[in-house]
Amino acid sequence: MAPTKKTSGTAASTEAVKQITYLAASLKAPRITEAAARLADHARDAGWTHEDYLAAVLEREVSARNASGARLRIRAAGFSGVKTLEDFHFDAQPAIRQQVGALASGGFLTEARNVVLLGPPGTGKTHLATALGVAAANHGHRVLFATATDWVTRLTEAHRAGRLPNELARLRRYGLIIIDEVGYLPFEQDAANLFFQLVSSRYEHASLILTSNLPFSGWGGVFGDQAVAAAMIDRIVHHADVLTLKGASYRLRGRGIESLPSIRTTTDQTES
Repeated sequence: MAPTKKTSGTAASTEAVKQITYLAASLKAPRITEAAARLADHARDAGWTHEDYLAAVLEREVSARNASGARLRIRAAGFSGVKTLEDFHFDAQPAIRQQVGALASGGFLTEARNVVLLGPPGTGKTHLATALGVAAANHGHRVLFATATDWVTRLTEAHRAGRLPNELARLRRYGLIIIDEVGYLPFEQDAANLFFQLVSSRYEHASLILTSNLPFSGWGGVFGDQAVAAAMIDRIVHHADVLTLKGASYRLRGRGIESLPSIRTTTDQTES
């Protein structure tokens, strides 16, 4: 009778696997089938309770789903290249290591705080902005990345099409917007006003990360109006962590060039 009992047990197990496969497909969670099969023998050998086994199977599904979602969010963010904090050379920027570590947890996003990265070209601002964006995506937040010029182009097109309010409302649904390279090119008045509207629409609602090669004192020349620049900076820094990076460009290391020419605004160049 023992072989009959074993056969019966095997048949029951086969039926259970089929049922799990069917139910997992109905739930649109196909990875449950694989996890259930992989963990079954271990659960029996380790004497797990039914609750322990179920929790372990569901944990695998949730982890896999979160990882898949993070990959999709990172792909949709529009990063110029995926960077991580593990890849960043903090030995060159030791003063900001602790601040960046705290920001990586994503707490600033739940508080709708901003992050501003200031420093000369090549010191790692874009790398850090991207890495914090990747971390945010891994924490479940939707992220969008573009240069300041690209953001202005996007807003200009929306304005011309008569849908700027809708576009700003749509962007507020993103937990984090990254604006790279503020200050590399000056803006005309209309563009500066659109940029101001983007900043204002997110004020105390959702987070921004901005990078700039200029100190705040140089932003008036970029936006062509000291009053607009002051109002914008006021909203950005009211709830913000401002990190200043220092030193020579990473890209110049080993090339016999110690520094880049200083970058001046159009106003500076006119006065000289």
